[in-house]
Amino acid sequence: MPHLALYTFGVLKSPLADPAPLTRAFHDSGEAVYRQIGRHPGFLARAEAADGGRGTLFDLDWGAWGAFAVPAWYGKGRTVETIALAATLSLWTDPRSAFDAVHTGPHRAALNRRYDWFDRTGRPGYVFWWVSDGVVPTWQDGVSRLEHLHDHGSAPHAFTFHHSFAPDGTATRTEGIGPKSDQVR
Repeated sequence: MPHLALYTFGVLKSPLADPAPLTRAFHDSGEAVYRQIGRHPGFLARAEAADGGRGTLFDLDWGAWGAFAVPAWYGKGRTVETIALAATLSLWTDPRSAFDAVHTGPHRAALNRRYDWFDRTGRPGYVFWWVSDGVVPTWQDGVSRLEHLHDHGSAPHAFTFHHSFAPDGTATRTEGIGPKSDQVR
């Protein structure tokens, strides 16, 4: 049975190392968000560093998830002091489960503050695609799909909640997810 891969990417207004209150609020919300997402029905797995997270995102060993990668348009830093991004890579059973997890609880509260923390880039902040059972998506897969979504819009290769596709490539509508624009404004 295919699984749904989800890659998210956002450019932070200030580096993760910034001690300012807004950056701390973003960082401090992470544990609760990951805990809630990890218990949500339909969640299968997320990319976690194999070496316990010592180093920068770019230097960590992500195991089967591959080397950490970012879209070509990301222009902020890559060092501990300058990294200004947030990215996730995860696997789900279906779009409804992912939608419900993202739009409830601590993650919903974080979404409500996204414009406090993230630059408005005019690019999509997430992308879905289907993978075969047993396949672990890589960070580079996520980057390629996000860039494809930006350049070509939703398609079976790379899609959004609001313009989604079944594993066989047919367009679908998930109940309760209306036709909205998924572009960042």
